[in-house]
Amino acid sequence: MSDSQTKPRVALFVTCLVDLHRPTVGFSAIRLLEAAGCQVEVPRAQTCCGQPAYNSGDRATTRDMAAGIIDAFGGYDYVVVPSGSCGGMLSRHFPGLFDDDPNLRVRAEALAAKTHELVSFLVDVRGMTRVEAAYAGTATYHDSCSGLRELGIKSQPRALLGTVDGLRLAEMAEPETCCGFGGTFCVKYPEISVRMVSDKTRDIAATGADTLLAGDLGCLLNMAGRLKREGSAVKVRHVAEVLAGMTGDVPAIGEAKE
Repeated sequence: MSDSQTKPRVALFVTCLVDLHRPTVGFSAIRLLEAAGCQVEVPRAQTCCGQPAYNSGDRATTRDMAAGIIDAFGGYDYVVVPSGSCGGMLSRHFPGLFDDDPNLRVRAEALAAKTHELVSFLVDVRGMTRVEAAYAGTATYHDSCSGLRELGIKSQPRALLGTVDGLRLAEMAEPETCCGFGGTFCVKYPEISVRMVSDKTRDIAATGADTLLAGDLGCLLNMAGRLKREGSAVKVRHVAEVLAGMTGDVPAIGEAKE
């Protein structure tokens, strides 16, 4: 039996924001998954997870998107997502879209059962305890709402970040407080969103950290935008980039287009 046949086949669900704004996160995820002994593929037929339509009450569009994703990702051992919100959509909300279709419901449940957020998969499924990476600086970590509350992601990123050479973690007073992004929330309620992200940036500044990390690009883009408008020098990165050692010459989020 060849080595590739013994490795679990993992499909990477890239996410829209990673594809359009931060492809380095996708490449970092692939590097980490391969280091964890996985055979990684990126299904070309993947689309948006449907969460914006779902949050806006458009169940018909969401169902169409979900059905396409179920088809595209059905043949893999695992589906891994570098995002708690998209991962939560696939694993927590897809099955309920097909309550009136038993066949699709079963397939959605099968997809949900094998879908994992990236860092949770590395630690909880593959048993990764350390990474071979270095990052000089002090970082603080933001717990994204979906990852924390839907998927139970809290200790996993901190455990791996603790093995990054040269990195020191400085916790916020309220790392679990929402940054105000919330997908369509920031569009529907901009004044409230700005107040929430401003509270978050004050908490970040109080840590003295020079780098902000999180596992959801939506949250990171939101916080990076506010930090930049406030003139902050704090660098913003997805946790996968640091864990994979792929910071190098790649600008921090919000510094420049890739």
